[in-house]
Amino acid sequence: MGLESSRSRNRTRLALAGLFWSIVAATIAPPAHAAEEALVLGIFPRYKATETTTMYTPLARHLSERLGRKVVLVTSKDFDAFWRELSERKYDIVHFNQNHYARSAQSYKVIAHSQEFGRSTVAGALFVRKDSGITSLSQLRGRTVIFGGGKDAMMSYVAPRFLLMQAGLGEDDFKSEFAVNPPNALLALYNKQADAAGGGDILIDLPVVKNAINTQELVTLAVTEPLLFLPWAVKRTMPAKLADAIQATLIDLDISDAGKKVLKSARTTGIEKAGDSDYDPHRKMMHAVFGPDATQHR
Repeated sequence: MGLESSRSRNRTRLALAGLFWSIVAATIAPPAHAAEEALVLGIFPRYKATETTTMYTPLARHLSERLGRKVVLVTSKDFDAFWRELSERKYDIVHFNQNHYARSAQSYKVIAHSQEFGRSTVAGALFVRKDSGITSLSQLRGRTVIFGGGKDAMMSYVAPRFLLMQAGLGEDDFKSEFAVNPPNALLALYNKQADAAGGGDILIDLPVVKNAINTQELVTLAVTEPLLFLPWAVKRTMPAKLADAIQATLIDLDISDAGKKVLKSARTTGIEKAGDSDYDPHRKMMHAVFGPDATQHR
């Protein structure tokens, strides 16, 4: 009887010990899905940082819900800061301009492109004031042209520069100025701080611009061929299953009420599939403006 009692006590101790270590293990090693790092969503600084945050926070939340994994939205104060973070591959999912994609395609894979105003393409353009007397690109020789966002801006710098080159104007034939973002370039033109402004042809229709100035006083001087809109990409090292899930979530936004609210917040009318070759026309312009090494990661 004493022997049985001893064995019983030993079994109890072992059971309690097992329970104790199970609790410890659960505390130290959480479930695999909880241990996954958050995905970082980077949005290029087309708008002010506060505005970008407001616009894209619903998307980050929607992606988190659909993927079952936290998605953290990250914004940058300007194009230079954004490019540094992109170069350091800090983003898992990224929305940027066509120039950024062409230069980072070795690290990022394009999976989709945005629509705006129901359009899948946008042309580069140069704008002037109606009262300027400027009716041809050649008249910009010796004048001031303001570009929105710096030399990384595809539609606000590269495409307008391509137009100027086609008109025989080199970089030294006019004075270049740079606004913080594309809308601010048009505002500067409106306020006569420049003779022309470069941007996408839809820039003049953006609410942020129309609410700030009387766009009837501006006119489009010249436009490029239509170019596929802004890309969405993921890290090339991302597992294919996750990349496919992100792509599916983005392109399916317009089929649910929740998704439509996300699109509306981002001022986007839809997101469609895209592939690398869709951005070859953009590369052509970049090579013309910057030279044959333009699409190399710098």
